[in-house]
Amino acid sequence: MALVGIIMGSTSDWETMRHAAETLDALHVAYETKVVSAHRTPQRLYDYATTAADRGLKVVIAGAGGAAHLPGMAASMTHLPVLGVPVESKALKGMDSLLSIVQMPGGIPVGTLAIGKPGAINAGLLAAAILATSDDALAERLKAWRAAQTDSVATDPA
Repeated sequence: MALVGIIMGSTSDWETMRHAAETLDALHVAYETKVVSAHRTPQRLYDYATTAADRGLKVVIAGAGGAAHLPGMAASMTHLPVLGVPVESKALKGMDSLLSIVQMPGGIPVGTLAIGKPGAINAGLLAAAILATSDDALAERLKAWRAAQTDSVATDPA
Protein backbone atom coordinates (compact mmCIF):
# COMPACT_ATOMS: atom_id res chain seq x y z
CA MET A 1 0.00 0.00 0.00
CA ALA A 2 1.31 3.44 -0.93
CA LEU A 3 2.42 5.62 1.98
CA VAL A 4 3.56 8.59 -0.09
CA GLY A 5 1.68 10.31 -2.86
CA ILE A 6 3.77 12.01 -5.54
CA ILE A 7 1.67 14.44 -7.53
CA MET A 8 2.62 16.87 -10.23
CA GLY A 9 0.90 19.50 -12.31
CA SER A 10 1.72 17.99 -15.70
CA THR A 11 3.44 15.04 -17.34
CA SER A 12 6.44 17.26 -18.14
CA ASP A 13 7.05 17.60 -14.39
CA TRP A 14 7.89 13.88 -14.20
CA GLU A 15 11.45 14.61 -15.37
CA THR A 16 11.93 16.36 -12.01
CA MET A 17 9.59 14.34 -9.83
CA ARG A 18 10.98 10.96 -10.89
CA HIS A 19 13.92 11.74 -8.60
CA ALA A 20 11.60 11.68 -5.58
CA ALA A 21 10.28 8.32 -6.77
CA GLU A 22 13.79 6.94 -7.31
CA THR A 23 14.79 8.05 -3.81
CA LEU A 24 11.76 6.33 -2.31
CA ASP A 25 12.52 3.22 -4.39
CA ALA A 26 16.04 3.13 -2.96
CA LEU A 27 14.58 3.24 0.55
CA HIS A 28 11.84 0.67 -0.24
CA VAL A 29 9.01 3.10 0.50
CA ALA A 30 5.74 2.46 -1.35
CA TYR A 31 4.34 5.42 -3.27
CA GLU A 32 1.88 6.33 -5.97
CA THR A 33 2.21 8.90 -8.75
CA LYS A 34 -0.49 11.02 -10.35
CA VAL A 35 -0.79 14.05 -12.60
CA VAL A 36 -3.04 16.45 -10.71
CA SER A 37 -3.20 19.98 -12.04
CA ALA A 38 -4.49 22.67 -9.68
CA HIS A 39 -5.61 24.75 -12.64
CA ARG A 40 -6.66 22.24 -15.30
CA THR A 41 -8.04 19.39 -13.18
CA PRO A 42 -9.37 21.01 -9.98
CA GLN A 43 -11.89 18.25 -9.29
CA ARG A 44 -9.14 15.63 -9.61
CA LEU A 45 -7.06 17.64 -7.12
CA TYR A 46 -9.99 17.92 -4.72
CA ASP A 47 -10.74 14.19 -4.94
CA TYR A 48 -7.07 13.26 -4.51
CA ALA A 49 -6.33 15.53 -1.56
CA THR A 50 -9.53 14.96 0.38
CA THR A 51 -9.20 11.16 0.18
CA ALA A 52 -5.41 10.86 0.59
CA ALA A 53 -5.45 10.00 4.30
CA ASP A 54 -8.39 7.59 3.94
CA ARG A 55 -6.45 5.78 1.21
CA GLY A 56 -3.52 5.23 3.59
CA LEU A 57 -1.17 7.97 2.46
CA LYS A 58 0.96 9.54 5.19
CA VAL A 59 2.83 12.23 3.19
CA VAL A 60 2.18 14.03 -0.10
CA ILE A 61 4.98 15.32 -2.32
CA ALA A 62 3.65 17.89 -4.79
CA GLY A 63 5.74 19.23 -7.65
CA ALA A 64 4.65 22.20 -9.72
CA GLY A 65 6.09 24.87 -11.95
CA GLY A 66 5.15 28.42 -12.86
CA ALA A 67 2.27 29.63 -10.69
CA ALA A 68 2.78 26.39 -8.73
CA HIS A 69 -0.49 26.31 -6.81
CA LEU A 70 -0.62 22.53 -6.53
CA PRO A 71 1.28 22.06 -3.23
CA GLY A 72 -0.62 24.80 -1.42
CA MET A 73 -4.01 23.77 -2.72
CA ALA A 74 -3.33 20.14 -1.78
CA ALA A 75 -2.22 21.25 1.70
CA SER A 76 -5.42 23.22 2.13
CA MET A 77 -7.47 20.05 1.61
CA THR A 78 -5.61 17.50 3.77
CA HIS A 79 -4.14 17.31 7.24
CA LEU A 80 -1.21 15.26 5.90
CA PRO A 81 2.22 16.84 5.56
CA VAL A 82 2.70 18.25 2.06
CA LEU A 83 6.19 18.72 0.68
CA GLY A 84 6.41 21.14 -2.23
CA VAL A 85 8.97 20.79 -5.01
CA PRO A 86 9.36 23.83 -7.25
CA VAL A 87 9.79 22.61 -10.83
CA GLU A 88 12.13 24.71 -12.92
CA SER A 89 10.23 26.90 -15.36
CA LYS A 90 11.51 28.28 -18.64
CA ALA A 91 10.52 31.88 -17.94
CA LEU A 92 12.05 32.41 -14.50
CA LYS A 93 14.20 29.29 -13.94
CA GLY A 94 11.96 28.07 -11.12
CA MET A 95 12.10 31.20 -8.97
CA ASP A 96 8.41 31.79 -9.75
CA SER A 97 7.64 28.23 -8.64
CA LEU A 98 9.73 28.56 -5.48
CA LEU A 99 8.15 31.82 -4.40
CA SER A 100 4.64 30.57 -5.13
CA ILE A 101 5.14 27.46 -3.00
CA VAL A 102 7.11 28.98 -0.13
CA GLN A 103 4.82 31.98 0.42
CA MET A 104 1.87 30.13 1.91
CA PRO A 105 -0.32 32.05 4.35
CA GLY A 106 -0.05 31.19 8.03
CA GLY A 107 -2.21 28.19 8.79
CA ILE A 108 -1.60 26.22 5.57
CA PRO A 109 1.97 24.89 5.82
CA VAL A 110 3.88 23.45 2.89
CA GLY A 111 7.40 22.18 3.47
CA THR A 112 9.21 23.73 0.51
CA LEU A 113 12.32 22.13 -0.95
CA ALA A 114 14.91 23.31 -3.47
CA ILE A 115 14.15 23.94 -7.13
CA GLY A 116 14.32 20.94 -9.45
CA LYS A 117 16.14 17.61 -9.03
CA PRO A 118 17.79 18.40 -5.66
CA GLY A 119 14.41 19.38 -4.23
CA ALA A 120 12.77 16.20 -5.52
CA ILE A 121 15.51 14.02 -4.04
CA ASN A 122 15.27 15.84 -0.72
CA ALA A 123 11.48 15.57 -0.76
CA GLY A 124 11.83 11.80 -1.03
CA LEU A 125 14.34 11.79 1.83
CA LEU A 126 12.19 14.06 3.98
CA ALA A 127 9.09 11.95 3.35
CA ALA A 128 11.09 8.87 4.38
CA ALA A 129 12.34 10.66 7.51
CA ILE A 130 8.77 11.58 8.46
CA LEU A 131 7.67 7.97 8.01
CA ALA A 132 10.75 6.69 9.86
CA THR A 133 9.55 8.33 13.08
CA SER A 134 7.15 5.40 13.42
CA ASP A 135 8.95 2.73 11.36
CA ASP A 136 12.19 1.41 12.85
CA ALA A 137 13.10 -0.65 9.79
CA LEU A 138 12.77 2.40 7.55
CA ALA A 139 14.82 4.42 10.04
CA GLU A 140 17.61 1.86 9.68
CA ARG A 141 17.38 1.97 5.86
CA LEU A 142 17.54 5.76 5.95
CA LYS A 143 20.58 5.66 8.25
CA ALA A 144 22.27 3.19 5.89
CA TRP A 145 21.47 5.38 2.86
CA ARG A 146 23.03 8.40 4.58
CA ALA A 147 26.07 6.40 5.67
CA ALA A 148 26.57 5.19 2.09
CA GLN A 149 26.34 8.78 0.88
CA THR A 150 28.97 9.82 3.42
CA ASP A 151 31.22 6.91 2.45
CA SER A 152 30.99 7.88 -1.23
CA VAL A 153 32.66 11.24 -0.62
CA ALA A 154 36.37 11.11 -1.48
CA THR A 155 38.86 12.39 1.09
CA ASP A 156 41.39 13.42 -1.54
CA PRO A 157 40.63 15.64 -4.53
CA ALA A 158 42.63 13.57 -7.02
